[in-house]
Amino acid sequence: MIEPSSAPSLRLERIVKSFGSARALDGATLNLRTGTVHAVLGENGAGKTTLMRVAFGLIQPDSGRMLLNEREVRFDSPARAIAAGIGMVHQHFTNVPAMSVAENIALGNHGVFSRARASATVRALGNETQLQLEPDALAGSLNVGAQQRLEILKALARRARVLIMDEPTAVLAPSEAKDLLDWLRAFADRGASVILITHKLAEALSIADDVTVLRYGATVHTTAARETTADQLAEAMLGSASAATTITEPVAPGDTVLRLSSVTIADAEGIPRIVDLDLDVRAHEIIGIAALENSGHQLLLRAIAGRQRTLAGSIVRHGKAALIPEDRQRDALVLEFTLTENLLLKGAGARRGRIDWPAQRRAAQDLAHEYDVRASSVDATARALSGGNQQKLVLARELSDGPTVIVAENPTRGLDIRATATVHARLRNAARLGAAVIVYSSDLDEVLALASRVVALHAGRLKEVPNDREVVGRAMLGLD
Repeated sequence: MIEPSSAPSLRLERIVKSFGSARALDGATLNLRTGTVHAVLGENGAGKTTLMRVAFGLIQPDSGRMLLNEREVRFDSPARAIAAGIGMVHQHFTNVPAMSVAENIALGNHGVFSRARASATVRALGNETQLQLEPDALAGSLNVGAQQRLEILKALARRARVLIMDEPTAVLAPSEAKDLLDWLRAFADRGASVILITHKLAEALSIADDVTVLRYGATVHTTAARETTADQLAEAMLGSASAATTITEPVAPGDTVLRLSSVTIADAEGIPRIVDLDLDVRAHEIIGIAALENSGHQLLLRAIAGRQRTLAGSIVRHGKAALIPEDRQRDALVLEFTLTENLLLKGAGARRGRIDWPAQRRAAQDLAHEYDVRASSVDATARALSGGNQQKLVLARELSDGPTVIVAENPTRGLDIRATATVHARLRNAARLGAAVIVYSSDLDEVLALASRVVALHAGRLKEVPNDREVVGRAMLGLD
């Protein structure tokens, strides 16, 4: 599928792009060498994804130039980029949920659709790449790892020789992330080229040949991965060797504010995934849920937040509940709504009467300032925000009214070092002020860093375990 001699190099030179008065790219430069993995780092809003969207033809630059195999090119659409051998796997998947894997693979092709031919393509690519998927499976039924494999197969079906990956491990379990990174390394070793947008410094250093750091839309650091360290990269990203954060001192647990008694929860097919579960959580506690993907943890978290029905048992919450969902764009924000409108979604359906829009805009301005949501104004749409600022907007809405139970699902998904530190500080401060926080992360180290108490979920049951990585890992697998 990939001929090493035909794998191109890609160079972006002095790219400038502004959106209104905001300059997203300020002379950014990147040089992707044939047969390499090139990691692109930077804070949320640094311009990483914007630069890659220029390379993929989704955004037209104001100035600068792009060279493919030393020939200057300009793509006015993704179709042109795809035809030139460039594929992009976006952080938020673009699969059509109601269509099968084979149908998604065939989307964008010309001529009459042939299910047999599309299915054969899926199987052939799966055998060649070890990224197997069932052609007739609905995309909406796939877990996140399989959905990502589908996105990659869509690019490879169009013979991509340059593969742009935007935060590909943000939603993957550790084992899935390792498998993906191993595959990307092998893909590049066969003569293709990979651009890897990531916030994870260790991940970048483990796989990349070259590293580029963007800050405020400009390229501030480019080096061979073997010639740099995580501290040097962090300093280039942030302007200092570490992200500034305030670690609040833990407070002794208070009264019980959440009690689950004999709770059983079934999935969409009616199969019980959580069985006869008991859990008490007290004020000031941060409970870390350690679980493998597809273990039923999301059903449990949604039930705690009042978003999921139970088959049996009871859940008693004292006070208000808040939910910080895993997918902020799908489950937390209406992207075409303004910041003010999104903040008003809190308690939607319970409020009555007319909205005082000037007062709400002032309140939104106060919250945006308090939570450092960086936007041109509170009249900007949520879509215009970077991922980190979208997450801070969700935090502002969910935490500002003093909930007593806070449920956080992968709360730092796709966030950079500084934004991650901000989210952690907010959750710790909420616990210090009296909330009970229940947090799940696919990054076990994040669970261990945040939790005052860890419970492992396996086979639908919880077990409290010491805050020890090896012990927790064994409990997640049901070995202890």
